[in-house]
Amino acid sequence: MAVPKRRTSHARQGKRRSHLHLKPMQVQYCPRCEQPVLPHHVCSNCGFYQNREVVQVEEEK
Repeated sequence: MAVPKRRTSHARQGKRRSHLHLKPMQVQYCPRCEQPVLPHHVCSNCGFYQNREVVQVEEEK
């Protein structure tokens, strides 16, 4: 069985793991109310998704 002769350094280990980082979350804006919305999610402000009202949002008094 192959056994490493030397310990891998922090630099070499970091180079190997350079592509394992998290990508920043993409934020889109609702076309109706211009509030930031996560992709493929219903807008929590107006209740619209893909130009259709999916959830009826109660108006605050």
